[in-house]
Amino acid sequence: MPPQHTAVPERQTFVPPTHREILTILGGLMLGMFLAALDQTIVATSIRTIGDDLHGLSLQAWVTTAYLLTATISTPLYGKLSDIYGRKPLYLISISIFVVGSLLSGTADSMYQLAVYRGIQGLGAGGLMALAITILGDLVAPRERARYQGYFLAVFGTASVLGPVVGGFFAGAETILGITGWRWVFLINVPIGILAIIVVTRVLHLPPLKRVDHKIDYPGALALVVALVPLLVVAEQGRIWGWDSPRSLACYVIGVLGVAAFILAERYAKADAILPLYLFRNRTFSVGAAANTVIGLGMFGGLATLPLYLQIVKGQTPTEAGLTLIPFTLGIMTGSIVAGQTTSRTGRYKAFPVIGTILMGLGALFFSRLEAGTTLPFVFAVSILFGLGLGFTMQPLVLAVQNAVEVRDMGVATSSSLFFRQMGGTLGTAVFLSVLFSTVGPNIAAAFRTASQTPEFQAAVADPAVVADPANAPVLGMLQGGGAVPSLDDSSFINALDPRLAQPFLDGFAQSVDTVLLLAAFIMVFGVILTIMLPELPLRNVSGIQGRFDDDAAAAAGATAVGGVTAVVADEAAVDRAERVGSEHPGTGAPPG
Repeated sequence: MPPQHTAVPERQTFVPPTHREILTILGGLMLGMFLAALDQTIVATSIRTIGDDLHGLSLQAWVTTAYLLTATISTPLYGKLSDIYGRKPLYLISISIFVVGSLLSGTADSMYQLAVYRGIQGLGAGGLMALAITILGDLVAPRERARYQGYFLAVFGTASVLGPVVGGFFAGAETILGITGWRWVFLINVPIGILAIIVVTRVLHLPPLKRVDHKIDYPGALALVVALVPLLVVAEQGRIWGWDSPRSLACYVIGVLGVAAFILAERYAKADAILPLYLFRNRTFSVGAAANTVIGLGMFGGLATLPLYLQIVKGQTPTEAGLTLIPFTLGIMTGSIVAGQTTSRTGRYKAFPVIGTILMGLGALFFSRLEAGTTLPFVFAVSILFGLGLGFTMQPLVLAVQNAVEVRDMGVATSSSLFFRQMGGTLGTAVFLSVLFSTVGPNIAAAFRTASQTPEFQAAVADPAVVADPANAPVLGMLQGGGAVPSLDDSSFINALDPRLAQPFLDGFAQSVDTVLLLAAFIMVFGVILTIMLPELPLRNVSGIQGRFDDDAAAAAGATAVGGVTAVVADEAAVDRAERVGSEHPGTGAPPG
């Protein structure tokens, strides 16, 4: 009986979109990302007005924490689910959830309601950035991808400038179109989100994924919630509760138990895990995860203090502080464009994270020399330096991870990179603000002792006009009664003080900011070491979609051969795939002989 020949499945091909088509698709993706980026700064500017109007200013931290919790937890979930069910539906779902959360937040009647609605917003926000970067990876090969990723950083840079300006405008308006001004901080997201949904639906066309049976890692998702909720809560509230308080200790214990349960759940789930543990055997992924965590520590933690310095020490409004940091945005955009274009031309990317972390460390070191009398041109120059380092660092690290893992894991690998950066930023913000406010009291007291010896300060204390002004009463009472330094929970009283009495507050706060930024510079040393350890692999020349097609064809050809097919020539896709893997990752694969 003649041998039976089974046809080898035909190799699917994916025609990459043109540059113009990519820019059109990026427009829709960036609208979604703009929602999340703008929300981070616009709410921070207006939260005091919101708290006063809803009679719950003391609860404002929970409004921020609720958003942070759900956004951080949902980020890896979106990555894994998009690897299974496709990017486009998950991206549209994330935008829709964010829009619903924004609409609800704009109708909140109490801070408790607002915290719940902000949590819904965060559930959507977790997928906005991670999925946008992953979709770009599906459409464009890594070597070409580098030059497009700078657009994403430009979105965040623009939002960081617009957020304080727009937030200040909305918070300062009594009503707009008959609605309380601050509610537009959330309601503005609704038309932008609807536009993003329409654009993404119309311009983003991805081929369907090959259906593979997967199990949803519910135990891993639950364990991740148990691990992160208490740890993120204590990171946000520990400074208020006390780091060794019973509530903080309970959060530590529950969080550690949750981490242990998550590791066990992921080991059991294997390839179906939300964060597959085998990814950590990939050196690029593991080093990249550590580097992203450290960079998040230095970046978000260090930068959290700069707006405070500008507002408290330099007396700027939130809007003015946002505009003062425009050079920082220019640095990010310049760094990302230079890194993207150079990587696209040369195929080399490792130098940029190394140089970038060095520049960030130098920027933090120079910022640690800030004083009350520091001029704004110095702040501008160092902001450009720090922003340039950030632009050199953020996208090349994501690109390195995307290039190093199997294309089937690109979604979870991308979201995990952002997850570790977010966790680092959360930890850094908590630690650095704790350092700031634990040192500011002693520093201000020391500044008062030094100032009290100067003729100018003694003349101010004895000046009848100063004594008669009620605004100076808190400081004069402290000096006469030997009391504690007035609380900085509401620092607005400093602006009303006589400048000679206010100077010790400015000097003491500037010293605490210097301590925080010096700590950030020290942390960035570890960032430099980790980026030096990062392997540099040749960038693939195929998009994520084409890579999945090639893998499917290679797997089908292999299954056919195992089934006894007597084909003389191996499937072309399998040969091409093996040759590419062998050339890009020496020692990991070779074409069949």
